[in-house]
Amino acid sequence: MAELRLPPASRPVKGISHPAPPGARALRTVRIYRFNPDGQDNPRIDSFQLDTASCGPMVLDALIQLKAAVDATLTFRRSCREGICGSCAMNINGVNCLACTTPMEELRGDIRIYPLPHMPVIKDLVPDLTNFYAQYAAAAGPGAPAEQARAGKDRSPGGLHPVCLLLDRLPELLVEQRALPRARGAAGRLPLDHRQPRRGARRAPG
Repeated sequence: MAELRLPPASRPVKGISHPAPPGARALRTVRIYRFNPDGQDNPRIDSFQLDTASCGPMVLDALIQLKAAVDATLTFRRSCREGICGSCAMNINGVNCLACTTPMEELRGDIRIYPLPHMPVIKDLVPDLTNFYAQYAAAAGPGAPAEQARAGKDRSPGGLHPVCLLLDRLPELLVEQRALPRARGAAGRLPLDHRQPRRGARRAPG
């Protein structure tokens, strides 16, 4: 039978509540997944009362504001802030997206921010992508479709743009893992799932 719940030590618990700053005008509640790999505590969900009038319109702007003004230990990746690099890919209100291109005004209710699912977490909102990139490199192989070689110099293994890789291929490679071809080096030594592809799914090149 499949295990549908996280192990007890991995289940998030209620975390710290940060009150609204003095003179706040436009409050939104932001709930953020926090995990410290150096401690023994469970992950926690911290709650922040954010004055959206004090920062930019995007979720990444909110994270930068909270890190600068409330909790300097908040950890996340960011780089271009233009939806190109894919560094700020995370799960926001249940959807894998980029924090730099997700407007807060389009999110209903509390803003819930988690790291990308189905992979180890290094700290807070930073996932460990080592196995993910190795799986993609093994699945794509030397015969990857030409349409995957999209424009742009910053490309991930296999020639796919990092934004497409993290957001489009994440469910395919991690949620619906398929049998992969033999690979050399580190990718070939990963403990991959060798279940048969579901009916109608395209098989990985062999």
